[in-house]
Amino acid sequence: MAVFSKEKIRNIALIGHGGEGKTSLLEAMLFNTKAIDRLGKVDDGTTVSDYDAEEIDRKMSISLSMSYVLYKDYKINVIDTPGFFDFEGEMVSALTVCDGAIVVTQAGGSLSVGAEKALDYCTERKIPVILFINGLNKENSNFFTTVDAIKAKYGSKVCAIEFPILEGTDMKGYVDVLTGKAYDVSGGEVAVPANLTDAINADNAELTETVASASEELMEKFFDGEELTKEDKIGGMKTLIAEGEFIPVVSGVATGKPVLCDLLENIVHYIPYPGEHTLAKAKKGEEEIELDYDENGVTVCRVFKTIVDPFVGKLNLFKVYGGSVKTGDVLVNMRKDEQEKISTLYILKGKTQEQVPVLNAGDMGAFAKLNITKTGDTLCAQGADIVFPPIDFPKPVLTLAISCEDKGGTDKLVDGLRKLMDEDRTFRVEKDENTMETVIRGMGETQIDILCKKVKGKYKVEAKLSEPRVAYRETIRKKVEQQGRCKKQNGGSGLFGDVYIRFEPAPDTDFEFAEEIVGGSVPKQYFPAVEKGLIEAKSAGVLAGCPMVGFRAVLYFGSYHPVDSKEAAFIEAAKIAFKEGIPKANPVLLEPVVNVSVVVPTEYMGDVMGDLTKRRGKVFGMNTVGSKTEITGEAPQSEMHRYAIDLRSMTQGRGKFSTEFARYDEVPASNVAKICEEELKKRSNK
Repeated sequence: MAVFSKEKIRNIALIGHGGEGKTSLLEAMLFNTKAIDRLGKVDDGTTVSDYDAEEIDRKMSISLSMSYVLYKDYKINVIDTPGFFDFEGEMVSALTVCDGAIVVTQAGGSLSVGAEKALDYCTERKIPVILFINGLNKENSNFFTTVDAIKAKYGSKVCAIEFPILEGTDMKGYVDVLTGKAYDVSGGEVAVPANLTDAINADNAELTETVASASEELMEKFFDGEELTKEDKIGGMKTLIAEGEFIPVVSGVATGKPVLCDLLENIVHYIPYPGEHTLAKAKKGEEEIELDYDENGVTVCRVFKTIVDPFVGKLNLFKVYGGSVKTGDVLVNMRKDEQEKISTLYILKGKTQEQVPVLNAGDMGAFAKLNITKTGDTLCAQGADIVFPPIDFPKPVLTLAISCEDKGGTDKLVDGLRKLMDEDRTFRVEKDENTMETVIRGMGETQIDILCKKVKGKYKVEAKLSEPRVAYRETIRKKVEQQGRCKKQNGGSGLFGDVYIRFEPAPDTDFEFAEEIVGGSVPKQYFPAVEKGLIEAKSAGVLAGCPMVGFRAVLYFGSYHPVDSKEAAFIEAAKIAFKEGIPKANPVLLEPVVNVSVVVPTEYMGDVMGDLTKRRGKVFGMNTVGSKTEITGEAPQSEMHRYAIDLRSMTQGRGKFSTEFARYDEVPASNVAKICEEELKKRSNK
């Protein structure tokens, strides 16, 4: 394998809706460049990039996969990403390090949700994009209506630079809009079909007007009526693509006998090489710096994905941002400030690992068997002191309680899931401090189901998933005074403790204990025992057994016995005062309320607001966020457990939301009895 300079490297991610052909497109690229001699199929489980057992079984990508294509004297690193929404983190990982993207969509005559989300993500972050319309060989496919549907949202920012030549459902070639020339699938020039002439002329005029905005020089030529050359148009397109202001459209057929027309040539032309337009941002100490991919500079690498390979062990996928990395190098892991020796360097083609001695700045590869390195880490030469910011993964939106039927198996289950967190940074397994349940937080049910199946296959332990408990609380609304008296005599020394406690609401505190003893009716040495008794008692309130909060307890009187009074007696007396006094203090049930932010396309605004109201929520306001609307409000946490799934259904996957704990509010009287019954039942079954 030759060593490539950054100018000869292109790093792209294949992104878009699930099932639109991203994996098949990579397969076609590999097949057309003779990197593989047999075209694999997703349905058969024989593709290069979908090699995991779960991917083969489900016929869908669930993790990113890296391959490379050699075209002319270029190396094109290609990261195939899942399109299903639960695995959005894989797309984020890939686009963190790639210099451009191919958004793949079917020629179904509409803008798919996944393609829309992918295009929005890239244009917002100015990631260069080529739009590939796939599946022209399918019945009822239509390239032109699909382009029109996409342009309906993105306007002149989207423009076809190639038109397909079709005979029925067979793709015979394409027309280059820039030159007006037509080519067959072998690259030979052919006559332009008469039925495409008008469309090509109209598209070329629109393309010319769009690219003229790339510079003052082009704008001046355009308004002077001077014709823009092909080189002018290509230069203008490159500028606008790099700025996220132009999305060229090409097409093809990625299955069967693949026809990709000029896709690889377009990647080389329009996707910038590393550092050509955008420099990588990092920190050197406290100073923000930019890295220009200087292969003669200091070695800096960024790990963007960790894979646990059953044969090689842990693989860390990385990109080189400076210098070059060689087998035998010793680099510093900046997160741990510890050295890692690079024993083996690989370039990947799906699960196939090819050993290489060196990779230059701009290139991608994989480290094997590093001890401490994981996703997001920076590795650099000793003394470089360069650190990349963390990868901005999407936050989990679905929480489920997780346990194991097998006694003692929960620890094994949690341990297995935590090991998988090295591979997938969009889920967490943790103990909920409020309910003491073990919970898993992820992006959706499919992701969590797959994780549990992986653990079952590897560790032979089966997960039981359920809706998590809500951290209800209890408090009081009225001040009361109550005596608590503990008197036990069983012959010999007994137990005696007598306290008078005033319970009163204290909304701004969890629990406060005070004493107002005058004259020594309760000796000072028993004050801590009274407080301890109250702390133990408040862990289970009188309505649903939930912790009691928001109250103050004042010890103001009592009595003692010089022989029988002991700490245990005053602990018990305090508990009796609590048990008998709190029911008289107008106890109420509290529920956690969360602030909610929902960002949706404007057309879904009414449905989302209505749904929040049905969840006992309140809408506070609306803000414009780009082309979408942000709805802010609040809702009880108990009503939001399945909101991630419901919002996805309501908005066809176009909506996203976040929640943040706000406060505790009183549960409506009509809901109290049912909640108390359920909570008491759960506690009795523990």
